[in-house]
Amino acid sequence: MARIEVYTKAFCPYCTRAKALLGKKGADFEEIDVTMDRAGFESMIERANGRRTVPQVFIDGRHVGGSDDLAALDAKGELDALLKAA
Repeated sequence: MARIEVYTKAFCPYCTRAKALLGKKGADFEEIDVTMDRAGFESMIERANGRRTVPQVFIDGRHVGGSDDLAALDAKGELDALLKAA
């Protein structure tokens, strides 16, 4: 199974949606809550090529994007293959 990291903030509906989609797929993921973590937030921005919104999803180190990007991958049928990658 792929290593999945999801940067989130508290009370973020987009974060909830992304986590629900991953959960529906049966994917285990590491949630990195950057609500009160400035260093974690700065790290997320650097890894996400300057994107400052949450969630930011990484699959095996590859930046996938946010909630809408994750849903678009799923709609195109490409998400399952990424999640199963070793």
